[in-house]
Amino acid sequence: MFIGINFPFCKIRLKILIESIVQVIWDAILNGPYTPKHVVDNKQVDRPWNEWTKEERRRHQYDCTEKNIFTSSLNMDEFFRVS
Repeated sequence: MFIGINFPFCKIRLKILIESIVQVIWDAILNGPYTPKHVVDNKQVDRPWNEWTKEERRRHQYDCTEKNIFTSSLNMDEFFRVS
Protein backbone atom coordinates (compact mmCIF):
# COMPACT_ATOMS: atom_id res chain seq x y z
CA MET A 1 0.00 0.00 0.00
CA PHE A 2 1.33 3.41 -0.96
CA ILE A 3 1.42 5.76 2.03
CA GLY A 4 3.06 8.77 0.39
CA ILE A 5 6.70 7.73 0.70
CA ASN A 6 9.13 5.72 -1.44
CA PHE A 7 7.19 6.23 -4.68
CA PRO A 8 9.84 4.61 -6.97
CA PHE A 9 9.57 1.34 -5.02
CA CYS A 10 5.76 1.36 -5.11
CA LYS A 11 5.71 2.23 -8.82
CA ILE A 12 7.84 -0.81 -9.70
CA ARG A 13 5.70 -3.09 -7.56
CA LEU A 14 2.47 -1.77 -9.10
CA LYS A 15 3.86 -2.21 -12.62
CA ILE A 16 4.78 -5.82 -11.87
CA LEU A 17 1.35 -6.47 -10.34
CA ILE A 18 -0.52 -4.91 -13.26
CA GLU A 19 1.53 -6.70 -15.91
CA SER A 20 0.96 -9.99 -14.11
CA ILE A 21 -2.81 -9.50 -14.36
CA VAL A 22 -3.00 -8.43 -18.02
CA GLN A 23 -0.17 -6.75 -19.93
CA VAL A 24 -2.58 -4.53 -21.87
CA ILE A 25 -3.61 -2.77 -18.66
CA TRP A 26 -0.09 -1.31 -18.34
CA ASP A 27 -0.39 -0.15 -21.95
CA ALA A 28 -3.70 1.55 -21.06
CA ILE A 29 -1.93 3.38 -18.22
CA LEU A 30 0.85 4.59 -20.50
CA ASN A 31 -1.50 5.72 -23.29
CA GLY A 32 -4.32 7.17 -21.21
CA PRO A 33 -8.00 6.33 -21.11
CA TYR A 34 -9.64 4.86 -24.18
CA THR A 35 -12.80 6.49 -25.49
CA PRO A 36 -14.12 5.56 -28.94
CA LYS A 37 -14.68 8.54 -31.20
CA HIS A 38 -16.48 9.28 -34.43
CA VAL A 39 -16.58 12.31 -36.73
CA VAL A 40 -19.51 14.74 -36.60
CA ASP A 41 -19.32 17.96 -38.63
CA ASN A 42 -15.59 17.40 -39.22
CA LYS A 43 -14.94 17.14 -35.46
CA GLN A 44 -14.06 14.07 -33.45
CA VAL A 45 -16.56 13.48 -30.65
CA ASP A 46 -17.04 10.68 -28.14
CA ARG A 47 -19.26 7.91 -29.40
CA PRO A 48 -22.19 6.97 -27.09
CA TRP A 49 -21.73 3.84 -24.99
CA ASN A 50 -24.59 2.01 -26.71
CA GLU A 51 -22.72 2.29 -30.05
CA TRP A 52 -19.45 0.81 -28.80
CA THR A 53 -18.30 -2.51 -30.22
CA LYS A 54 -17.43 -5.48 -28.05
CA GLU A 55 -13.71 -4.75 -28.59
CA GLU A 56 -14.13 -1.09 -27.59
CA ARG A 57 -15.91 -2.06 -24.41
CA ARG A 58 -13.16 -4.55 -23.61
CA ARG A 59 -10.49 -1.85 -24.09
CA HIS A 60 -12.43 0.53 -21.87
CA GLN A 61 -12.67 -2.17 -19.21
CA TYR A 62 -8.86 -2.15 -18.97
CA ASP A 63 -9.06 1.51 -17.91
CA CYS A 64 -11.61 0.63 -15.22
CA THR A 65 -9.45 -2.25 -13.98
CA GLU A 66 -6.40 0.02 -13.85
CA LYS A 67 -8.26 2.63 -11.77
CA ASN A 68 -9.42 -0.09 -9.39
CA ILE A 69 -5.88 -1.42 -8.92
CA PHE A 70 -4.44 2.04 -8.31
CA THR A 71 -7.11 3.23 -5.91
CA SER A 72 -6.99 -0.08 -4.01
CA SER A 73 -3.25 0.36 -3.51
CA LEU A 74 -3.58 3.75 -1.79
CA ASN A 75 -4.15 4.46 1.86
CA MET A 76 -7.05 6.77 2.69
CA ASP A 77 -4.98 10.00 2.79
CA GLU A 78 -3.36 9.32 -0.59
CA PHE A 79 -6.67 8.26 -2.09
CA PHE A 80 -8.27 11.60 -1.24
CA ARG A 81 -5.22 13.48 -2.52
CA VAL A 82 -5.48 11.89 -5.99
CA SER A 83 -9.25 11.58 -6.25
